[in-house]
Amino acid sequence: MRDWRHSFHGILIRRWAGQRRTTQSAHGNHSSNIFASRGITWCVSQSRYPSSRRPCVFTRHTWYPEAEIDFLVRKGNEGLVRDHPWLHEVLIWNKKEGKLKHLWRLIRLVRSRQYDKVINIQRFAATGILTAFSRAGETIGFDKNPLSFLFSRKVPHIISTSEWPKHEIERNNDLIAPFTDDKPFRPVLYPSAKDRERVAVFQTAPYICISPASVWFTKQYPAEKWISFIKRLPASRQVYLLGGPADKSLCDVIIAGAGSPAVTNLAGQLDFLQSAALMKGALMNYVNDSAPMHFASAVNAPVAAIYCSTLPSFGFGPLSDKRFVIEIEEKLYCRPCGLHGTEKKLRGTAISTPFRERCQKVP
Repeated sequence: MRDWRHSFHGILIRRWAGQRRTTQSAHGNHSSNIFASRGITWCVSQSRYPSSRRPCVFTRHTWYPEAEIDFLVRKGNEGLVRDHPWLHEVLIWNKKEGKLKHLWRLIRLVRSRQYDKVINIQRFAATGILTAFSRAGETIGFDKNPLSFLFSRKVPHIISTSEWPKHEIERNNDLIAPFTDDKPFRPVLYPSAKDRERVAVFQTAPYICISPASVWFTKQYPAEKWISFIKRLPASRQVYLLGGPADKSLCDVIIAGAGSPAVTNLAGQLDFLQSAALMKGALMNYVNDSAPMHFASAVNAPVAAIYCSTLPSFGFGPLSDKRFVIEIEEKLYCRPCGLHGTEKKLRGTAISTPFRERCQKVP
């Protein structure tokens, strides 16, 4: 399944009003000056954890319930925000076909709306351009964005460590804390009744879900390890393998190796919200440090996340009430190998082989 942390590009919030008023939030009454004209808060998120952008929507809605919120996503991922109760409009950026043409089209659209605020959570140049030239009343983003020198306000972006832990939702909340507060919300997805109906046929008996794939090779728990795990489960335990269309072959390999009729390959058969709906009802969801982990967090589903080449201390770990982190205890000189891990192009090289034998050697 494609890593959805690269799926979202922005949250746009339109506000109506021009008077000072008190709004009721989860943290009490708050007196604030509601911006005149139409406003936009644009939480741009091509960095690690797109679901962590959703708390920005929740926080802004809580503090400014009259806001009209627009959301910018990459084409193909608009289904994630389908039926979201607080979104007014979803804008789509087609990056695969005419990326620059569509970028300039978006810039013209955003400029024409003259939003009050643009809040950029990305750290890439393209969205920096969109933010800097948005003609918004205020532009806010992280200092690591190469165009941040053109923003009205920039906030330090610091990757956390085990000594100084800070989750991505906390980092992103720093961007809006001056006009909300410092308390981030857990991300939320909203599977519809149709989504739940679609997966009901798979929920007639207790089951677990396994999402075995990752776009980052060294973050992907090896197929033989998943096979070994499935063989240790009760023979009657229903197992659903989840993923995108590109993950079907990997799931087929796991099923063939496991040799269990209780394992079903659903890769490519469910969309994002349907997958989240299925995960919500699972006894446990077993995932890599990848998109499905965040799906589980966003529906508060039980989750066990396996970390191979990356570390949970980076600040992108699971947020569900029932959550577990599984990782090798041995200290490796090559772990972590980067914020995301190592790309597929290293598969089979002298670099990737030790990873399969060591950082992916989780019991």
